Amino acid sequence: MATLSSIKMHFWPESTIWRHEMNGKTRIGIAGVAGRMGQTLLATVLADNRFELSGASEVPGHPWIGQELSEALPAVHSKARIADSPAAAFSGVDAILDFTLPQSTLAISEFVSRKGLVHVIGTTGFTSDQLADIAEAARTCVIVRAGNMCLGVNLLARMTELVARALDDDFDVEVVETHHKHKIDAPSGTALMLGQAAAAGREVSLADASVRGRDGQTGPRQRGAIGFAAIRGGDVVGEHEVIFAGMGERITLRHVATDRSVYAHGALKAVLWGLEQSPGEYDMVKVLGL
Repeated sequence: MATLSSIKMHFWPESTIWRHEMNGKTRIGIAGVAGRMGQTLLATVLADNRFELSGASEVPGHPWIGQELSEALPAVHSKARIADSPAAAFSGVDAILDFTLPQSTLAISEFVSRKGLVHVIGTTGFTSDQLADIAEAARTCVIVRAGNMCLGVNLLARMTELVARALDDDFDVEVVETHHKHKIDAPSGTALMLGQAAAAGREVSLADASVRGRDGQTGPRQRGAIGFAAIRGGDVVGEHEVIFAGMGERITLRHVATDRSVYAHGALKAVLWGLEQSPGEYDMVKVLGL
């Protein structure tokens, strides 16, 4: 009698699960490999013998395009050739790690949806229409998308939801985030994730409750508002606070990241988890079992 494994071997030889079982290592592609997060992902993948670096991409016109990684980065022993399109960069991978820009991520998700790969997205700053496109792509592939991939921040989000549920609107909620001076979107994806957690705890819509900026004669704070403040400067990796401010007392939940590798380790955990899932869009709460 044919087993499920033998059926996969004969009929789905290109499936992600089959390739993963055949070579013993998960083949990883890294989008935006020359960037800060791209190089952190690169170092983390190369240091973990469960993974094999099999593809890398950069934006069109980047000086690394066409080079092997070992040429662009002599300390890196990899023959993966850097390309400027998903099809050229990722034809031989099982999963793609993507901390780039929304338009690049959309192009990758379209490619992934056709190939049935795992797409781990740490990109932030999407519009509602772009999120709808990602959800559509997830009908035929596994997408794990999160504003933050590390365990500590996802625990912070869970605690934020629980505290918000326990306290009423007598406690004002403020989300404060600090990042390096090169970050281009605000509030950060993590800050929005924390704001969404607070809104979920209070059973309100974040779109209705959020206040993104204050300037001039703003009047008194509206009861039930969820405020955001963004600080940019220096080389800060990421700091996030959720403040519940009541009359005579404050509760502050805080997470500080001092090394980008915490995001990379979370992303690789998402890859291994995603290889075992059916097509769909997931978040790190699911990956971490929170």
